[in-house]
Amino acid sequence: MRAVKVCTSVLAGFLAINTLSARQQTAPPSAVDEGRQLFIDNCGVCHGPDGDSVPGVDLGHGKFKRASSYDNLVEIIRDGVPGTAMPAFSEYLKDLEMRTIIAYLRLMAATAYSTSAPGDPVRGKAIFEGKGDCLNCHRVKDKGSRLGPDLTEIGTVRRMIELERSLLEPNAEILFQNRLVRLVTRDGITITGRLLNQDTFSVQLIDSKERLHSLEKSSLNEYAFIDRSPMPTYRDKLNPRELADLVSYLVSLKGIGGQ
Repeated sequence: MRAVKVCTSVLAGFLAINTLSARQQTAPPSAVDEGRQLFIDNCGVCHGPDGDSVPGVDLGHGKFKRASSYDNLVEIIRDGVPGTAMPAFSEYLKDLEMRTIIAYLRLMAATAYSTSAPGDPVRGKAIFEGKGDCLNCHRVKDKGSRLGPDLTEIGTVRRMIELERSLLEPNAEILFQNRLVRLVTRDGITITGRLLNQDTFSVQLIDSKERLHSLEKSSLNEYAFIDRSPMPTYRDKLNPRELADLVSYLVSLKGIGGQ
């Protein structure tokens, strides 16, 4: 599939459902994850990760302009809306992929109101670099560690509610690309680190001392994912205001020109 990025103010027509009906619609976690990535690749460039970057439209809070049924949503994505900036996605997306986007939009609407009020990103940056000890694992621009995911552009790919949840419940959702792996070589050496890449024959990871490892899978006795995040919970470390400030700072990280 070829992902495209388009400015589509009429993407608002993707979802004409209220929060109640959004809660009634369920989808497997794998479908929602795929829908999130498809949304980011094809829609987020204009609507933003929270779906609120287009004036008058707020996908994350169920404010939409068109569509009255599930099938109608698919039609809009597939055929576009003539006379508007909304293109037809039939050339780029399969029917099932369109439906996973809808599943993710429904989840956005169902969870939109459970996040705390926005905080102060300036104070949040101070917490990130100080009390939160975030630079011990993460990197922003040219500062910090490479052990954890680079957060320089995290505000473009993760919603506010997702960032808050990661801080409070780091084990609730671990993205595949952020999972730790534990390797044991035939010589009995154990290596644990964040997976960077793998193919049929080899695996690459970075360990806690930021050392890069590339090993042939044939040289391993054990190769397993670790099902827990190394990130601590901030539930008892930060008060509600500090948490809101930190989340706001993370949301503001949108690349080199951001915070």
